[in-house]
Amino acid sequence: MKRAFVLLTSGALALTPVMGVSQEAAIYSGMDRIHPAWAENGMVVAQEEIAAEVGRDILEAGGNAADAGVAVAFALAVTLPRAGNLGGGGFMIVHDAETGETKAIDYREMAPMTADRDMFLDDAGNADSEKSRFTGLATGVPGTVAGMQMVLDEYGTMSLSEVLQPAIKLARDGIVVTADLADSLKGLEQRLKKWPSSEAIFYKEGGAFYEPGDRLIQSDLAATLQRIADEGPDGFYKGQTAQGIVDAVQASGGRITMDDMAGYKAINRDPVSGTYRGYEIVSMPPPSSGGIHIVQILNTLEEYPIGWLGHNSADTIHLMAEAMKRAYADRSEYLGDPEFYDVPQAELMSKDYAADIRKGISLSRATPSEEIKPADLAPYESDQTTHYSIVDKDGNAVSNTYTINFSYGSGMVADGTGVLMNNEMDDFAAKPGVMNAYGLLGGDANAVEPGKRPLSSMSPTMVMKDGKVFMVTGSPGGSRIITTVTQMIMNVIDHGMNVAEATIAPRIHHQWLPEVVRVEEGLSRDTVAALEAKGHVVEVMSTMGSAQSILVDDESGLLLGGADTRQTSSAARGY
Repeated sequence: MKRAFVLLTSGALALTPVMGVSQEAAIYSGMDRIHPAWAENGMVVAQEEIAAEVGRDILEAGGNAADAGVAVAFALAVTLPRAGNLGGGGFMIVHDAETGETKAIDYREMAPMTADRDMFLDDAGNADSEKSRFTGLATGVPGTVAGMQMVLDEYGTMSLSEVLQPAIKLARDGIVVTADLADSLKGLEQRLKKWPSSEAIFYKEGGAFYEPGDRLIQSDLAATLQRIADEGPDGFYKGQTAQGIVDAVQASGGRITMDDMAGYKAINRDPVSGTYRGYEIVSMPPPSSGGIHIVQILNTLEEYPIGWLGHNSADTIHLMAEAMKRAYADRSEYLGDPEFYDVPQAELMSKDYAADIRKGISLSRATPSEEIKPADLAPYESDQTTHYSIVDKDGNAVSNTYTINFSYGSGMVADGTGVLMNNEMDDFAAKPGVMNAYGLLGGDANAVEPGKRPLSSMSPTMVMKDGKVFMVTGSPGGSRIITTVTQMIMNVIDHGMNVAEATIAPRIHHQWLPEVVRVEEGLSRDTVAALEAKGHVVEVMSTMGSAQSILVDDESGLLLGGADTRQTSSAARGY
């Protein structure tokens, strides 16, 4: 494959190495237009540069991928407040190289115990999006702190206090405001300034904006992080911080109690897995829909000559869109929290089911979405999620995606804690058959129930080859996460791209409803015309996702990092 590279003593046309790497310069295939960063001993690829450097430093100091993964999660709560968090939750895939075991850590938010399926309906029985997005009712019990402790307990070598120190320092001493952060605070002014506790942190006195180069200090968040370092998860789920969260949520109409906070538990689950052209795909199980539907889509496409048809050709996009539509139709019916609903996981991921799907796909005609229904099976989530990938010198790996849902969540900081609160309750089906904020339908499987975890598209994923990590990937992007991760895998396996090329390649998306193939800029007029001739509705829209990925080179064992340029602060850092 053209991913292979040659090691040279000359620096001519050389790839710029990651700082601190003593390896000779490397040249990739002359066919490649962009090259990944590389490192010998450890690599962190994240959506924000300072957090990536925190993870790299943990690895260089002797920590493993799990230690670095937890440190990055807490650092992002400071440096990327619109998505990094203490007040949200997410999913992590962890691979232990020594045992060969790969596990899925579920620290998704939970509905409070007084939640009920009609809590987001108005007096007329209609879904009220204001309640599910911008009030205290929107907030689920946060899982991030409990999840990070579980990761350290199961796989780490360092203490929670040790990995928290970089985040505490960043919050206490302040971070330099980047253009990206300044722009996001200006863009979300209305949401954040609705809450005096949020305005006091993210805007200057009198409401003035922070500009690039200013220093943003988050003293309350530093104190909260220090309590967690001193007391462990009890410093978040009990006592002062928990009371501050409960008071803020209840004051704005929510239902979280101290018992809800103290009762939160992360879950160590078995991941879902499938195969694609000789590689093993390992991803997140329910309450994520991502892993199942990535495997389902790849199963459907496996019998087509995708590589021969070509990257983003009209024929390839047509087949991808047809496979995607059918997966998202099934998502609307069959996916939910497995503690409350018996998800037909084996059926959805069956190669036989994929063969049946292919029988209904025409090579020349787009199937109208109205003709596609969730299968009769036998016996738009926010862009402001964030993802990072880590591989250490021993081959341990972490793929983590976490979120507070919308950019800056509900916009509410729990006064005195510095913690932005999630609005993940909107990911439940407020009313079966009614779309959520991202155009996704849900049914009874994802209805609100006490203690339930809402369905998610977050899809932290690893690709294995001969039992070892070959690729670590994932992305934010709400409903588009599943298709972004699928295309990352296809770009590498089907189209032979290096991880940087695979990352920047234009993406496409179809989610059954609405009836449109969403594409990024970069497709030719001829390609769009050919798709339209097959019956597709094609719309060029804003970019999708922010994949942060690592590829382990087959021949050299070097770690190759691809940071997504769709986000200006993304970075790959290694040593």
